[in-house]
Amino acid sequence: MKSLIKRKSVALVAMILFTLCLVGRANAQEKTGNMNSFGMLDKMEMKQMSYVIPQKPEDISPLLYGEKIPLALLPDASGKSFDLNKAISEKPTILVFYRGGWCPYCSKQLSGLQQALPGLEKMGYQLIAISTDVSDGLMQEASKEKLSYTLLSDANLELSKKMGIAYKAPKGYWEMLPKTTGGKDVDLLLPVPSVFILDKMGTIQFEYINPDFKQRLSEDLLLAAASSIQKDL
Repeated sequence: MKSLIKRKSVALVAMILFTLCLVGRANAQEKTGNMNSFGMLDKMEMKQMSYVIPQKPEDISPLLYGEKIPLALLPDASGKSFDLNKAISEKPTILVFYRGGWCPYCSKQLSGLQQALPGLEKMGYQLIAISTDVSDGLMQEASKEKLSYTLLSDANLELSKKMGIAYKAPKGYWEMLPKTTGGKDVDLLLPVPSVFILDKMGTIQFEYINPDFKQRLSEDLLLAAASSIQKDL
């Protein structure tokens, strides 16, 4: 019980200190039908649903605490297909979504995550970061920042859309995104930078999502959250 209270307290602190956009999800659920007792939409309603891409990062509808992430096969930095869910089933995971290696705030975050990696691995976690960059871009970023953890490409943002963190990129990015995504980002989307802590079932135990891309979860808070949750994984 004490551990559960502590874990919820860590999540609450993160939500208070930073902006977690949940209003959009509540609105989306009102528009897409009734939930059954398990929190799932009826099959017929799911077929009728279509993903509506938010125009602003403040309007995203992210997956929430207690929900499972979807299945995904993504290219890694070498271009090989990586079974994300299989990897997650092997050990607890810190899953990070960032915009791309072209973003200085993302590069700084990736470097900070590398510094936090020994502490995370000591607690039994693996670290996986996902962006819109194609494999070549991932390789360049890993080399530039000397990263030793896994980088994956979600260039078409299919996973980001399923996670509920994709939104329409501002016009200033429209010329660049087709180049950095190898033409796969046909809808010109970006992910809201996000951090999820997952158990081996792929269930979200903690999340940090901030529509302001300049604000990232600090390494200290990530380590604190991971430490608190680790006791119950």
